[in-house]
Amino acid sequence: MDLKIKQISKPTKEQAQEAVRTLIAWAGDNPEREGVTDTPQRVTKAYKEIFAGYDENPSEILSKTFRDNSGYDDIVLLRDISFHSHCEHHLVPFFGKVHIAYLPNKEIVGLSKLARLTHVFARRLQTQENMTAQIIDAINQHLKPRGVAVMIEAEHLCMSMRGVSSPGVTTLTQCFSGVFDSDKSQRKKFFALLNLKR
Repeated sequence: MDLKIKQISKPTKEQAQEAVRTLIAWAGDNPEREGVTDTPQRVTKAYKEIFAGYDENPSEILSKTFRDNSGYDDIVLLRDISFHSHCEHHLVPFFGKVHIAYLPNKEIVGLSKLARLTHVFARRLQTQENMTAQIIDAINQHLKPRGVAVMIEAEHLCMSMRGVSSPGVTTLTQCFSGVFDSDKSQRKKFFALLNLKR
């Protein structure tokens, strides 16, 4: 799987700001009104941060690993990694928690790297399903662990604030590889650790 998005020819900042002015007018407001005259500049600045994942490479984040794990061979779990992303269908936010577990093979990775990996994929236009698969694929490709488990719990504002208008609905996605896929006892352990002290 290609973990870095294919580069495209980007519009200029001025073109992006003009597009925001067009959207303001299309929504029914006056782009020259005092309250929104600086909105195009604010939006392009915010988009640079919100979609910073396009400028980051998961391969670089996971490139530094450690072989000295003192023989530790049980589950490594990061629970409740907070994230915000944007639905690629409506450009509306979705947000929640990511849980990542892996069973080391020969190498481990710094714990912060798994949180950074989550944010790389979250800071792109996404679907929750794709994001789940991208995280597990990146870990498998670079760490080559005995197994990986990824679960995402999220609320989608495209469902909460428009369309069916059902706030508070949580969407769950999960993906398993290696022993988490083939060994039900390892998967049970993953779910047990997720529910510990909740």
